[in-house]
Amino acid sequence: MLSFATPSVYQSSKCFVTYGVMGHLDPQHVPSKGKPWSSLLAQDFVHKVDLILPQELVQIVTDKIVGDPNRAPTFYKVIMTLGQIIDGDFFTEYIKIGNIIMLSEGRLDSDNVFSLKDGVLTMYLDKKTYERAGLVGKPQGVKGNRGFKPRWVVQFDLRSPSMLHGKKGFDRLAYACKNVLNTPLTWLFHNLSKTPVPDPLARHYPTKYTSNPDVSQELLTKVPQLKPPPAILSSQNRPDLDEFATDLYEWISLIRLGSPRVNVDDKIDPYLSGYAVPGESEMQEGKLCRISWQGFIPPKWTHRILADVILALPSKSWFSLSATSFARGLVGDSADCTILRPPNSPGEYFVWDIKRHE
Repeated sequence: MLSFATPSVYQSSKCFVTYGVMGHLDPQHVPSKGKPWSSLLAQDFVHKVDLILPQELVQIVTDKIVGDPNRAPTFYKVIMTLGQIIDGDFFTEYIKIGNIIMLSEGRLDSDNVFSLKDGVLTMYLDKKTYERAGLVGKPQGVKGNRGFKPRWVVQFDLRSPSMLHGKKGFDRLAYACKNVLNTPLTWLFHNLSKTPVPDPLARHYPTKYTSNPDVSQELLTKVPQLKPPPAILSSQNRPDLDEFATDLYEWISLIRLGSPRVNVDDKIDPYLSGYAVPGESEMQEGKLCRISWQGFIPPKWTHRILADVILALPSKSWFSLSATSFARGLVGDSADCTILRPPNSPGEYFVWDIKRHE
């Protein structure tokens, strides 16, 4: 297995590339440790998932995965105050007992934004709100590079035994929610556990959404070599594999974006775009399909979809699965993960992990 960092054109991001071999996949016990599985589970709030595969395999995926309405990820949009989340049955059933993920509206670089995962409440606050709330946090971003509006991050493990009414730390949070952090916000909500009866969410009149797949077929595309040359793997030549992986990731990204630069009939003036599909001598023409899901998607869903795709497709066929998360603000948080299984390479894989550093 080779793992190394690929420099990004953006100073705030890094791309870590891994090429390795997966073990046998047991459909009843999908692994969670080791790549590529851990890369998908490391994401918190997935915004978009793209599956790219040859056109001739679309029917298999449609019959076994896309065509099943129960497999489409669902989520809710609800308006609540932060105080309502840490109070009553909602707090007990969904946070203390259950398991949910939530993300509030707003921009991390300018608004007060809140998130909840694994019982941990994370607050991104501006200076004024942070000082008024009287909570203990830490500055966001690298010292000296926080922009013109200093911001702070405050976290509470709401599943901790000390997070109860009557306890000093929790009462301080409740006081801040009542007197400072009391603005109703629009939240994205997804329940990862069994829904309690009666449902505490129902009293807040949530709106349910389903992320139905968007299927783009018959994409006549220039397809480069998708598997590293044997000479690179046998010699473990890191610089050459680095260059091969970078070119391949760029091609996959253009497919995801629907860029005409990879189309067979693209005739753009080279003065306007200097991009060329890598490996012209080994390049082929092929019909591809792109299947996309967009919404508020838990990482466990993309983890399961990867397993379903591997089990559904022939072992020698290739595919690419990418998951992009919402913008986040903690140092080193994963922003994008792309997995490629090369053709005629059962068990082998590429993983590109985009890490954001602020």
